[in-house]
Order: sequence, then structure tokens, then C-alpha cells
Amino acid sequence: MNATTRTAGGAGYQVMLVTLLSVNFGIVFFDRNATNFLMPFIQPDLGLNNTQVGVIAGALSFTWALAAFGIGLVSDKTGSRKGLLILATLAFCSCSFLTGIAGSFAILLGARMLMGVAEGGIMPISQALVVAEVDPRHRGLAMGVTQNFGSNLFGSFFAPVLLVTFAQAFGWRHAFFLAGAPGLLTALLMWLLVREIPPSEQTSSAAVARQSTLRDALKERNVVICAVMGVLLVGYLVICWAFMPLYLTQVRKYDADTMKWIMGTLGISATLGAFAISALSDRVGRRPLLIVMPLIGAILPLGAMYYDGSAWGLAAFFFVGWGVNGIFPLFMGTVPSESVAPHHMATALGICMGTGEVLGGMLGPPLAGVIADRAGLQAALWLMLVVTVVAAVLAFGLRETAPRVLSRRAAAGKLQASA
Repeated sequence: MNATTRTAGGAGYQVMLVTLLSVNFGIVFFDRNATNFLMPFIQPDLGLNNTQVGVIAGALSFTWALAAFGIGLVSDKTGSRKGLLILATLAFCSCSFLTGIAGSFAILLGARMLMGVAEGGIMPISQALVVAEVDPRHRGLAMGVTQNFGSNLFGSFFAPVLLVTFAQAFGWRHAFFLAGAPGLLTALLMWLLVREIPPSEQTSSAAVARQSTLRDALKERNVVICAVMGVLLVGYLVICWAFMPLYLTQVRKYDADTMKWIMGTLGISATLGAFAISALSDRVGRRPLLIVMPLIGAILPLGAMYYDGSAWGLAAFFFVGWGVNGIFPLFMGTVPSESVAPHHMATALGICMGTGEVLGGMLGPPLAGVIADRAGLQAALWLMLVVTVVAAVLAFGLRETAPRVLSRRAAAGKLQASA
């Protein structure tokens, strides 16, 4: 069922909402990626092996996933969006400080697990707000910007550049104190500027529908396929974040300054993709891009392993390959939200985001860490390559949901019928 929702705000409010939610999620991702980019400093300081590096990345993904699913379900049942979003943002700020004072593997692991709990529900609620308030004709673009623009500008570009520079000057612990502070400002702005969306239905039939929301959401084929794609591609994403800085410094022998700029290329690519891929999906459809872009993602690990040219050339491979990040809002948010009824929406989003995090994000890095300890860091990159190919094959089973494409098909069908 296509989720058709109201758009209560005007264009100005819609732009403000998407911008604010995108910046807020960007601040969240700035901290989430901090351990990955700072791992060349953290690993020797705390004496971590590659398996422990993977466990830390996977543990955050696990608790992130539980929160994404659980808070999405609570949001659907209670109708609360704004309040839960602000509370989650404030909790994330507190957990960032805890990470900075960690003195052992166990304490660091616990701090990152708490961080995942705080951060995991932010995106399902944010996307539910976007679907409810933004014109459906621009839904793909809006959801892409919300999930990808801020998260990649802050989390994948500014994070490696600023955090590594800050750690070199003041130490990695102080970098985590820097990461959490901006969330206090966005929490205040959301409290002042974002309006709570009243429940669309308060009838007994709607209450019954909400009680069965999980079962009904899982009946939709698109939700299941998107969830499995999430497992594969979130694994790709988190393995890259966790092990690529180590691969570049330990295997390719780049210094920390070169590494941070190569990794920063990912942020530029995904920031542009937040507009380009999402807007293109509104015009050509979701399904074609979900098939093609995972195959483009295979370019990144292949370039890292086999390209022997300059650092600038390697950065170009990273820029092109990381274009796969542009489809994450599609299989995590846009396609599921367009495939189910409105009162199942946050639950469907939580399923697609949470499943990817709990299986791909939690199991992928530890698995990559184990095989990296046994076969070398390049084994983690081969795992990235395999999951992109499998994800592209799965995408052939998706049903198209883009409103413009469906409208064109309906109009073409009417013309054929009248001919």
C-alpha cells in the first residue's frame, strides 16, 4: 500500500525541517564515526587487536539497531515524534563524553553500546516526520538529504579531517568531548522549531491496526528485501569505516594526514549523492538505482587493493565507489515508507534500519576483524566486495514505488487501453 500522507507545512517549513533534521543526524554521525577515524590513535593506546576493533564497531551497531526498531515501534504506538527525537539527541551528547574517558577495552565497549542506544532511534523518527510533512513529489530527495547530507558532510568529511587533526594536537580523548557538544544546540532548535504531528487516526480500528503493525509491515515484500539489503550494505559501510583507516595506514603505508583526506573523500561523495541519487530516484525510479549502485560500490575495495598510483587517484576510486551511499535512504526509508500504510511507517523504517544495523552492522565488523587477524586486512575488503554484488542481485526483486514513475506508468496504461 502506498503511504500517502498530509503535508501540513508550507515550502519554507519543509526546507527548514529537512535541513535541521539532516544537520542533527550529521552531528550524530560525526560522533558515531569518531572511533573509526581515531582508531589509529586508540588501538595502540588501549592495546586493541583487530577483532576488538571489529567488536567495538559491531556493538554500537547492535544497540543502534535495537533502538532504531524499538523507538520506531514506540513512536507508532504513541504518536510521539518530536519529544522522543529531542530526548535521544540529548542522550547522545552525554554518551560522547563517556567515550572520551574510557580507559580500557571494556569501558570503551560499554560507552559505545550506550551511544548506540541514544542514537539509534533518531533516523526512523526523523524520516517519519519528513514523510508526514514533505510533498510526496519530492519525498525521495527530502529523505535522501535528511539521511545522507548532514551525516556524510559531518560524519564522513569533517569527522576524519577535524577529529584526526584535533587528536594530533590534543589527544583522541578530547576529540570525543568536541563531538558531542553541537547536539545540545540542535536539540534546542528542534524544541523551538519542529511541531509535533498529531496522530492521523484516533479510532479504535486504527488502534487495532497499530497493535498488528509489526506483522503487517513484514508482509510487504519490499520491506523484507530492503531489510536484507540493509544487512549487506550496512555491513559494507561499517567494515569500511572500521578497517579502511587501518588498511591505508598499515598496508598501504599512508601517513595519518594522507589517510584522513582519502577517507574524507567519502564524505564529499556521499554529500553530493544525498542530492543527486535521491533526486534521480524521484524521476527514474527507486529500483534501477538500487540495482546499479551496489555494483558501483565494488570499485572502492578493488581500488584500495589494486590501484598503485597517486593518493589523488586512489581518492578518485573512493569518491566513485562510495556513491553506493546515495541509495541508503532509498532502501532504509523511501521504499519502505512508500510500501506500507501510514500507521505502519515508523515500524517499517525501524525494521529496515534496525535489521541492517543488528546483523550487518553488528556481525560484519567482528567477522571482518576475525578474518583480518587470520588472513590480513585485505580480507575485510574482499568481504565488502562480495556483499555489494549480492545486494545488487536482491534488488531485482523490488517493486517500484516512486510516485512519478507510477503515475507515468498509469497514464501509459490508460493510453494503451483507449487505443
